[in-house]
Amino acid sequence: MKKPALAAAAALLFLQAGHPAAADPELKLPSFSNLRSKAVEHTDITIDGFLLRIARHFAAKQAQDDPEAAAAADLLKSIKSVTVRSFEFADDNVYSRDDIESVRRQLTGPGWSAVVSQHKREPVEDVDVYINTDGEKIMGIAVVAAEPREFTIVNVVGNIDVDKLTMLEGQLGLPKLGMND
Repeated sequence: MKKPALAAAAALLFLQAGHPAAADPELKLPSFSNLRSKAVEHTDITIDGFLLRIARHFAAKQAQDDPEAAAAADLLKSIKSVTVRSFEFADDNVYSRDDIESVRRQLTGPGWSAVVSQHKREPVEDVDVYINTDGEKIMGIAVVAAEPREFTIVNVVGNIDVDKLTMLEGQLGLPKLGMND
C-alpha cells in the first residue's frame, strides 16, 4: 500500500474511532415463537410501509376536527415504523430473562442512551426507556417493560418529537406507559 493511501486509511480509522457510527434505531426483535403457545395473550404489531401510510391517512382525516389527532398526524409524518411485542402468561417466570436480554444488549451500542430505568423489587417490575440519537435528533425509541408474568417491547423508528410521541400512547398498539401523567 502506498504511503498516502496508508495515511488516508489510518486517518479514516482514527475518525471512525472518535465518532462511532450510531446504532440502527430499528431493533432486531426475536420472533418469540417459543413463547406463543405458553402465553395466555400475546400481541405482535409491526406497522411500517403501506400500513403506516394508511395510519397517516386516517390520522390526517381525524386531524381536521381534533387538535390531539392533528398532533398525532404530524408525528406520524416522520415515523418509519412501530413494532410491539407483548406477552402475558398465567404463571410467573414462564419466559426466561434471556428471552429479552438479546434486545437489551442491542440498546447498549453507540447511539443508544438509557433515559428511564425503573426497577422495583416488590412487586418485581423493570421498565427501561432508551433513545437512539443522531446529533440533536431522536431517531428511535425503545421501551422494554418486564414483570414475572408479562413483558412488552416497543420500538419506534423515525425522527421523533418526544412531546408529540406521548399523544400516540394507547394508540397504534402502543401500551399506556404513563408518559402523559
